Amino acid sequence: GDFMKRVSTQSGLTLMSFLIVLAVAGFFIYIGMKLFPVYNEYWSVVTDMKGLAAEPGVKQLSPEEVRARMLRRFDISYVDSVKPQNIKLERKDGYKLTIAYEVRRNLMYNLDFVAVFDKTVELGGKDVD
Repeated sequence: GDFMKRVSTQSGLTLMSFLIVLAVAGFFIYIGMKLFPVYNEYWSVVTDMKGLAAEPGVKQLSPEEVRARMLRRFDISYVDSVKPQNIKLERKDGYKLTIAYEVRRNLMYNLDFVAVFDKTVELGGKDVD
């Protein structure tokens, strides 16, 4: 009798606990799928800003031309969340370019998430942050 009792006891995950683990993993994968495009777009923004900062002669451009070049880069890399009013230029001995914007996306039902991004680079210089 004692031997048979030991054989029939289960070790490892039961079906119910496996389904719970699957549901939790699925939830985090779903959240990740919602967040990834927003952060991927932000990485494109940062890359475009650094690319513009590294352009030769960028310090001599007019503010309008700097803004136009930044928006052109965003068109190429499919950045839709940054509008012209999110681009701030400050004159130093070149320019300090700051892009601050928010992205609001639906998560599920009536639940949204808001991501706030703020990045500054010096044009023709080094990164500020």
